[in-house]
Amino acid sequence: MKKKSMSVVLVLLLISVTVGFSNAKAEKEKPSAPGEGTTLAPGEGTTVAITEEEEGVTALADVAFVTQYIWRGYELSKDSLVIQPSATVGYKGFSLNLWGNLDTDVYAGPYEGKSKWNETDFTVAYEHSFGPVGLGLGYIYYAVARLEDTQEFYLGVDGDVILAPTLTVYRDVGELHGWYIDFGISHSFELPFDMTLDLEGSVAYYISDNDDIVEYNDDLTPTDKRFSNFQNGLVSVGMTIPFYRDFSVVPMIAYSIPLSSDANNLFKAISLGGNSAHLFGGVTLSVAF
Repeated sequence: MKKKSMSVVLVLLLISVTVGFSNAKAEKEKPSAPGEGTTLAPGEGTTVAITEEEEGVTALADVAFVTQYIWRGYELSKDSLVIQPSATVGYKGFSLNLWGNLDTDVYAGPYEGKSKWNETDFTVAYEHSFGPVGLGLGYIYYAVARLEDTQEFYLGVDGDVILAPTLTVYRDVGELHGWYIDFGISHSFELPFDMTLDLEGSVAYYISDNDDIVEYNDDLTPTDKRFSNFQNGLVSVGMTIPFYRDFSVVPMIAYSIPLSSDANNLFKAISLGGNSAHLFGGVTLSVAF
């Protein structure tokens, strides 16, 4: 196991210290940064978890405008705005989510320079709380243009305690057999006019069970060794701004980096622009029903 990137660890430590001095009780986990996953689910949108405590049918619709599509550290768009709509319907802990990605200026391939809808994801999930502990499980179907469709199951646990820790394990049972293990923390600070300042951080480990995701040498030539190491870290800062009844707008900025030299080589070899670290941002408009 190679050494983790110290920059993410230091940022997460800074978040922890800041929250420790706040003496404020952690709130329910806020929506994730666009391009980095739903609450306890790996879909790419900003979906609010719907628990069994909700009465009747609930719904959420949102659309994110993001400077770059970054997923688990991979660079899936470059030099273009991506638009990511999402819709979620829930009832007594069960939820259905449909998410998509529109690249407004495709970087390479047969659609280079054109606008292209290139991904649609479908998630079925259930969440239940046991006091301060929440459990979530679900199934995700990924339909990605020019790639074979794949599927994942996931199991997650979160705590309604300081820093709102989450641990989620994903298992791909489709084209890319492997395990993705993600640990995250988050906290929201109350601001005037019902606004919140939202801080999040996460680290992830990936274990490949197939020969498609392998380690790369420093010259970016592939090896015959399957990847098994720390993969990516993410920190983000956002602000939730409610307005006009059930509408809200969430601007955010995020930074994604590899957590090992193996991950650094992997991202450089596979990502569109050959980069391993990414600073990106966006804004999400949401409405709840």
